Amino acid sequence: MSRTATLLASGLVLLALFLGVGRSVQGVGTRRAAEDFTLVWLALSIGNMAIGVIDEGYGIAEEIPYLLIMFVPPAAIATIAWWLTSRKGRSAKRLVWSWFNTPN
Repeated sequence: MSRTATLLASGLVLLALFLGVGRSVQGVGTRRAAEDFTLVWLALSIGNMAIGVIDEGYGIAEEIPYLLIMFVPPAAIATIAWWLTSRKGRSAKRLVWSWFNTPN
């Protein structure tokens, strides 16, 4: 498995851990966990880019696409989790769920 795929999979596992802890610890919640994950994942993604630029000798322009590939998918899933736990997201979730539970 390539380094990018490994780090991307690690980001998804880290997101699952953040959301699990946020859900199980009283007073934290999944919204806060998703927000915290996004900040931590951004810092880790930028750190990975810095390693590529400083240690491996790649240019910043070469590393930016990898930064986006690494950061965006887990952050997008975290954003969806954040939105689904908001007031509007909960009502949208109920609406979508009602589509699947309507009698035929």
